[in-house]
Order: sequence, then C-alpha cells, then structure tokens
Amino acid sequence: MENLTYWKKQTSPLYKDLEWNFPEQKTGKINLVGGNSFGFSTEIKIAEFLSSRYPVEELRLVFPDALQKKLPPLPNLFFAPSTSSGSFKKSLELNSEFEKADFNLLLGDFSKNSETSVAILEAIKSAPSVPTLLARDSVDLISADAETILDRENLTIFASLVQLQKLFRSVFYPKMILLSSPLVPVLESLHKFTLTYPVSILTFHEQKIITARNGKIITTDLEKTEYSPLSLWDGRLAGKTAAFSLYNPNKPLESINAALF
Repeated sequence: MENLTYWKKQTSPLYKDLEWNFPEQKTGKINLVGGNSFGFSTEIKIAEFLSSRYPVEELRLVFPDALQKKLPPLPNLFFAPSTSSGSFKKSLELNSEFEKADFNLLLGDFSKNSETSVAILEAIKSAPSVPTLLARDSVDLISADAETILDRENLTIFASLVQLQKLFRSVFYPKMILLSSPLVPVLESLHKFTLTYPVSILTFHEQKIITARNGKIITTDLEKTEYSPLSLWDGRLAGKTAAFSLYNPNKPLESINAALF
C-alpha cells in the first residue's frame, strides 16, 4: 500500500476554494435529461435543488414527449420524440438539445430498451464538446458503444461497482472489478482503467466514495460527508457536481470531490 502513490485520502475538503469560481450573476445552461412516461420525479427534484442553490442561468428539463400531457406548459421544459413505450427515441431534436447546452446531466429513468440506448448514445456523440455526466441507469445505456463514449475527456460517470463491471466487460478490459474484492484491488483497477480512458469516475466500495481520473485516485469516508449509501445515487451529488464542473471546466476530478461537502 505504501507504493500506491496515485492514491490520496480526503479526510477534509481538499478543493473548497472551487466555490470562489462561482459567478455572482447567473450564467450557463445545464440540461437535465431523463424520464419516461412512468417516472420523472428525480429530474424535477434535482432541477429545483440546483435552482435554489447555484447560479445557473438556465436549467432545462429534457423529457420524452410522452410526458407532454402530464406536465404543465413551463418555459424550462423541452420534449423530444419518444418510443411507443414512452422513453426517448433517436431524433434530431434530442441531438440538437444536447448540442446547445453548456453541460448535459443524464439523471436516469430511461427504461431499458435498445431504441432508447441508441438515442442516448447518438445524442451524446452529437455534442462531443459538451461536458456530460452519466448517473443512475444512464450508465447502463452506453454499453452498446462504450469504447467510443469512453474516449471522451469531458465525460463523468457515477456508477456502482456492478455497473462498472458491466462497463469493463463491454470494452473487454483485461482487469476486472469484483464485488468481493478488498479496497486496494478496486483502486488498482480504476487507476489503470482511467489511464486507458480519459473519463472521470465516481463509485462506492467498503464505505468509501472513490473518484478516479488520469490514474489518480481520491477516496473519502462516507461518514465524512452528508450522504448515505442510498442518497449517494439520488441525483443530488450528480447535480452538485454538474454545477461545480460548469464553473471549473478544467478541474473535473476536483469538482466531484468539492461537491462531496
């Protein structure tokens, strides 16, 4: 363990100064993408959370149009074409919305079908210069073309170890993560994976929040934060990270860790 020079333990906030980069006036546009005809509450909850705490000029809720009749005609709603089952389908409208944002936050509730997976993959690829964060079940949608998506430097992935297993397997990565592994082998796998792919990763194992990028690892004891093993994935941390990342675009790993506190 003494040789793990890439591993830093965060016992108190390491990047508290990032809050000084928040503008005094509202600026920037974040798309909150997700939902299907049976569920969309997370997206609305996180939009309300962000609007009450951070100076984002525009928070756009991007939903499949199967929800259009279920929601009031509010100015921050955008509806893209949906499948017969009520989730997103491939469309120029969805791609265009991804391209217009300063940050795309995919919050999940997409439903599991191949048509929606294709739609989300195409939308992400249509906006290569726009930073994107995948959270909750949106992580599961990229496996069909993970090699391409993982080649993006401005991609952040919040994933459970189970989701990371699937992701590693989809690109035939030779060093696999096991749920039964002690902490150090998991850190070693993430260290090597993020040297291979330029993405930022957040996951959770043995009561520690683990973040990784460019081979660097930062761990934080869960008890040092306001989160629980469940609330870590409810969208709030993803939303906070989107805000920190929006105003600190060249500090993705630092932004994730600043958002933890």
